[in-house]
Amino acid sequence: MDKFVERQEVLRLLNAPAPEERLANLAILIGSEKEHPEVKPQYANNHIHTIYSFSPYSPTAAVYCARDEGLQTAGIMDHDSIAGAVEFRKAGKIAGIGTTCGMECRVDLSATRMAGRKLNNPDQAGICYMAVHSIPQSGFARMDEVFRPLREKRNERNRRMTENINQIMEPFGITLDFDTDVIPISQYENGGSITERHLMCALSRKILDRAGREGCVEFVEKKLGIALNEKNRERLSDPENPHLIYDLLGVMKAELVGRIYVPATEECMPFADLVKLADEVGAILCYPYLGDVTDSVTGDKKAAKFEDDFLDELFEMLKEEGVHGVTYMPARNTREQLTRLQKLCREYGMIEISGEDVNSSRQSMICPQLADPQFRHLVDAAWKLVEREK
Repeated sequence: MDKFVERQEVLRLLNAPAPEERLANLAILIGSEKEHPEVKPQYANNHIHTIYSFSPYSPTAAVYCARDEGLQTAGIMDHDSIAGAVEFRKAGKIAGIGTTCGMECRVDLSATRMAGRKLNNPDQAGICYMAVHSIPQSGFARMDEVFRPLREKRNERNRRMTENINQIMEPFGITLDFDTDVIPISQYENGGSITERHLMCALSRKILDRAGREGCVEFVEKKLGIALNEKNRERLSDPENPHLIYDLLGVMKAELVGRIYVPATEECMPFADLVKLADEVGAILCYPYLGDVTDSVTGDKKAAKFEDDFLDELFEMLKEEGVHGVTYMPARNTREQLTRLQKLCREYGMIEISGEDVNSSRQSMICPQLADPQFRHLVDAAWKLVEREK
């Protein structure tokens, strides 16, 4: 059987509707293996998204794919949701790999010295992403209690952004309905979140229905007026591209979100409140470093400046506010950026955690840079998270 076809069949089993069915299928698949995947202990990934935010992978499928690529440990990181964590831990036990559970969210910086600054959020100044790493199982219920009403607030904004999409797409005969086109491709009813990626995915499906795979590039460039770079044009021109929906939504997110975006307000808790919540549940709160972007690895961010001009001041603020760690992705940044970042982490006593932001079928679970001695300590850090959560 063709390897891609075989992988799709595996994902069909591991993305079954119910967690119990997914876990049972995982046990069957691993139990029937004739040989185990090659182990690659020099790698780890603590930032894998699942269907509970946006991803082609259920928590069970994420564990299987991480193991299949050679990882011995993996970490979940969904937006505004911890709903996939119990399944993720169970899948890790079945697969025999270490797991760590976290979630990311956006917070309000207005009561900090970074008020009004553009940090790691391309869409909005004064609001930044934070990563809550290594949440023990005893804290899952509390995290859900806090974020459930915030997800509802986020959906109020999602509906307004859907209306903005419809204003842009009306001339082309495309209309999105939030209840019938967006919610069903999410896990919102099961405790998941709905993000801008869900909106762009629903829109991308409509575009492909309208223009066809062969007419995708012409629609994007001629109708929407989006100039595609050579890489994206090649990907969107390939009618056999198995990742087409993810490639198209990546372009939509980079080029269209700015036009439809509604500022996040009520769904973002104050920075200090998240610090207290992380301490309350026994998690490690980290600032996710983005750094000035040139060529976006994931194709969904424009070249732009972020924290690098005031990174020293940012570290001072993080220390003052009680943040204990910094998380970063070696594949996204230059060696100069990362050397400077690591130096500041040591100076301010910040825990260093890493993981490549996986939310597309095109991405690998492995960050090859972790084999570099400069980043090898990040694999040790991943195992420390696994042990503390036990």
